[in-house]
Amino acid sequence: MNKRLLLYPLIIGFFGCLIWFIIRQGNHLTIDPTSQTNKVVVAATPATAASAEGVWTSLVHNVQHPLALLLLQIILILLTARLFGWLANKIGQPSVVGEIVAGICLGPSLFGMIWPNGSAFIFPTEGFKNLQFLSQIGLAFFMFIVGMELDTHKMKNKAHDAVMISHASIVFPFFLGVLLAYHIYPQFSPVNVHFLSFALFMGIAMSVTAFPVLARIVQERKLSGTPLGLLAITCAAADDVTAWCILAVVIAIVKAASLWSAVLTMIMAVMFLGAMLYVLKPWLNKKILKLQAANKQKSVVAVAFMTLLFSAWAAEVIGIHALFGAFLAGVIMPAEVSVQKLLTDKLEDVSVMLLLPIFFVFTGLRTQIGLLGQGHLWAVFGLIMLAAVGGKLGGSMLTAKLMGQSWTDSLGIGALMNTRGLMELVVLNIGYDLGILSPEIFAMLVLMALATTFMTGPLLDIVKKVEESRLHASQIG
Repeated sequence: MNKRLLLYPLIIGFFGCLIWFIIRQGNHLTIDPTSQTNKVVVAATPATAASAEGVWTSLVHNVQHPLALLLLQIILILLTARLFGWLANKIGQPSVVGEIVAGICLGPSLFGMIWPNGSAFIFPTEGFKNLQFLSQIGLAFFMFIVGMELDTHKMKNKAHDAVMISHASIVFPFFLGVLLAYHIYPQFSPVNVHFLSFALFMGIAMSVTAFPVLARIVQERKLSGTPLGLLAITCAAADDVTAWCILAVVIAIVKAASLWSAVLTMIMAVMFLGAMLYVLKPWLNKKILKLQAANKQKSVVAVAFMTLLFSAWAAEVIGIHALFGAFLAGVIMPAEVSVQKLLTDKLEDVSVMLLLPIFFVFTGLRTQIGLLGQGHLWAVFGLIMLAAVGGKLGGSMLTAKLMGQSWTDSLGIGALMNTRGLMELVVLNIGYDLGILSPEIFAMLVLMALATTFMTGPLLDIVKKVEESRLHASQIG
């Protein structure tokens, strides 16, 4: 045992001495100038430069390195998002509300106003691209999960009530959004944006329902097994698919240079949709289930990821946005619980805990509430809220009542369908990236998304209290 202990330092010492001897001899070597033709000459840096520069200056320089700055941004984003998400849960709101507020607070609306130099240092304009790319990757993963969570079998057999409520909750607010666009277009539309593009985006911004947020609210409030919860989930799923298809059409029209270009884009989109549903989906069912049966979990994940990336890439190339492709990739995944659980476990924590907060903060960095400093701008925001709530909540509630639901259940369905959350922010960022939404309208619509999501909890509390009072009165009577 002692010999083995002695052997280790001897080996290290022997080779250490050899390395030292070679380096010492190499310091006496000279370079032959005739052998340096066509070679790049690198100037030697004095060894004393680092010490002369100063430790503090060196640290500041290292912090400003793009990778170090990106890591600092992510750390700050995650800490702030977790804090505000926890605070939101404490007041009975979903964590997504707190994360949206966190994004706005880290942006120019609060952090940039309180400490402009610090905000400019941590979130420089030239660093936005890195955050944007990370947020887009996170959204692609998340939309893939949303697509998998859609129960297409139930949607095929959904009740007539759900179809009517879902479509009414899109048509009414879409109409109000287009009508609102007609009045605010001359003052708030960016230069060189056609009214058609502006109106279509205002319409779709009013029509979106945040299916994932709605599903989580239903689950947290233990409404999953109730008629209200089941109807709301079915309506929201149908609404989500319809709204994303409309959004794909709107993006194609906006990006197209001419009418024929828009028609060509839509033809390619329909062909892409058909290939995904009728060619790739059957193949995936056979391939993934075969790999699952052979217990090749890594191969299942690899095939799913490649499908996600290919679908997102194809959708982006066609001109209907990568997020639609990611969503569609999730829809065509096998419906087996084991497959979906495997893929969700691999993706959900990374996308929801790490990358989605980056998206919320990136949206907050773009949201400049300070632009709404004049009274008439808040009046326009009031009109946006009226159109959003009146169209979505009012349209869903009235249609549910016409379909035979009680007033309390109708109000509950309207409140849930009025939830916008993440999906609204996705639509708004697409519109902002395409140059359709001005910074003022973007800020108003972000506040609208936050307000409508915040309303859901209190409205459901009112529905619960009214229902309890009604049951109590019926028992007494």
